[in-house]
Amino acid sequence: MTDSNQRQARSFGTAAESYDRYRPTYAPEAIVWALGERPLRVADLGAGTGILSRVLRGLGHEVVAVEPDDQMRTRLAAVSPDITALAGAAERIPLPDRSVDAVVAGQAYHWFDVDRAHPEIARVLRPGGAFAVMRNEADPATPWTVRFAEIIDGPGGDARPAPDFGARFGPVEHAERRHEIRMTPDDLLAVATTRSPYLVADEPRRRELLDAVRRLIAEAGLGDGPFAMPYVTQVYRATVE
Repeated sequence: MTDSNQRQARSFGTAAESYDRYRPTYAPEAIVWALGERPLRVADLGAGTGILSRVLRGLGHEVVAVEPDDQMRTRLAAVSPDITALAGAAERIPLPDRSVDAVVAGQAYHWFDVDRAHPEIARVLRPGGAFAVMRNEADPATPWTVRFAEIIDGPGGDARPAPDFGARFGPVEHAERRHEIRMTPDDLLAVATTRSPYLVADEPRRRELLDAVRRLIAEAGLGDGPFAMPYVTQVYRATVE
């Protein structure tokens, strides 16, 4: 990971409360596709403030959330006291061998050092256990959401290549599930302030990003009231061999 990427990866704790409030949740249907309906013991890696962990818990799973950032983990523990939150990372999972039925990762996956993380994930999984990665992307059927992602991340910054989980795992399967979040224009501006390019930017660049979002709100005719912001949850799954 480059120094710039490391700085971005470490930036979220300063915005933990806003991150938890404004970042999108995940489509429950994507989790059911990845893990099935039977309750499992699941490790959520890079759990952040627990956005994905709470969806897992709501589906009946026992969740162990692993998060390296103290501020993010503190927020998780405060809002989700029924979820076990541990200090750790995908590259050093604080769990015994073969101790969970499944491992998941949300938006944090692209910050992982996969050469170290994938063997660790295989270590903690029970035989036949699943590893699933899911991420929310802009819905290409709604062009303004794609433009919002481009303002923050640059052209194509929201999309990422399909992952390869390495030799310890079987073939990677893929599915996608659509869902939407109800937002206001102020919420959309707040979402922008939780993204790493904003968090690591200087004040002139921050103003520039928010002004671009305001122009988008006007051009897309989003108005003053609530509107639907659609997402596509991309989900990738493989089982440990």
